[in-house]
Amino acid sequence: MTATVDHTGDLRARLYGTVVVPGEPGYDEARRVWNAAIGDRPALVAQCADVPDVVVALGYAREHGLEVSVRGGAHNAAGFSAGNDTLVIDLRALNAVVVDPVARRVRVGGGALLRELDAATQEHGLAVPVGEIGHTGIGGITLGGGMGWLTRRCGLTIDHLLAAEVVLADGRVVRASADEHPDLFWALRGGGGNFGIVTEFDFSLVPVGPMISFGMFFFGLDDGPAVLRLARDLIPGLPPTVGFQIVALNAPPAPFVPEDVVFRPGWALVVIGTIGAQPDHDAEAVQDRIRAADLDPLFEFCTPMPFTALQQMFDEASDWGVHCYEKGGYLPGLTDAAIEVLSTQVARKVSPMTVVHLYTLDGAYSAVDDDATAFGGGRSPRLGMFLVGLSPDAAGLPAERDWVRGTHAALAPHLFGPAST
Repeated sequence: MTATVDHTGDLRARLYGTVVVPGEPGYDEARRVWNAAIGDRPALVAQCADVPDVVVALGYAREHGLEVSVRGGAHNAAGFSAGNDTLVIDLRALNAVVVDPVARRVRVGGGALLRELDAATQEHGLAVPVGEIGHTGIGGITLGGGMGWLTRRCGLTIDHLLAAEVVLADGRVVRASADEHPDLFWALRGGGGNFGIVTEFDFSLVPVGPMISFGMFFFGLDDGPAVLRLARDLIPGLPPTVGFQIVALNAPPAPFVPEDVVFRPGWALVVIGTIGAQPDHDAEAVQDRIRAADLDPLFEFCTPMPFTALQQMFDEASDWGVHCYEKGGYLPGLTDAAIEVLSTQVARKVSPMTVVHLYTLDGAYSAVDDDATAFGGGRSPRLGMFLVGLSPDAAGLPAERDWVRGTHAALAPHLFGPAST
């Protein structure tokens, strides 16, 4: 165990927020992150109340030679917002969301969660294209690129970033935009969190909701190859307003799932109509093509729903306290060989919590040049693959880790870029 060292010095007196160190009440909660597999013990956690607090905390880290981690939503599976013997700069109090519905802009504190952003913007029928888990932090998902249900129609989160307030390593606070510090602005859009601490984001908004069209078609494991081939046929003709995702999962214990199907493993095709009109003819056309295929789903569930409900649909299944190991990559398409690997590997997964998400990335996603931002995923049409191994406890995690690694290795020859395991 890491030795307890009191690094607080005069930091408590200089900070409006709170400093928490090992052995003090609240330390375990202050260091806790979403992935319960991460048990790091920071040297201290600076729970900043405002931007000057961030500057002070960062200066203290420089003075004392401490490594720095930045905490927003703390949802990163690798635990980048923690770290042993680090100074964690906790931005959770910097979570204000200010919407300008006329200009269709929103200013968002670096510690805000997606559900807080969605709640504020949906009051005006507007949204920032972000991820799909409501308790994700806006900082991490933006700096990494940001994809979700609106990506085909509206692009990545970074494609809507207009400016950012950033605390640099030397303590300066700057505004990065296309006109101010443009190199930094380029790097922030997809380049990760090592260029500074973003205390506020300024985004453009798009009209979405408050209601959208949701459609889920759930098929058994044996239908996996046929479902993936159907998805391959559907994707080229998808209307630009439709979000489309392929998910391998166990059927949730939801009211719309037949009792004899609950927890059964299988494949889902999810069709999201984003234009808000009811009925949404674009989404319905895709749903009809799925129904016309020579496949019998174990159930289908098609209904209008609030956009905010869609954005939090996976929150419970991936709630705080799970043990997670994940890997990802990009598939150029669903070749027969890739379909064989996917269907075979999904049938071998152990935990009913473990999921595979295949995001359809084209349309607005591909309308941005590869070098326009620091996002390294490439912008040609593709599928974004997420292999998410989840276990309710530590004992089950090794099996999920092995499954994720084995599946990624089997798929490596079919992915963009160099193979890795």
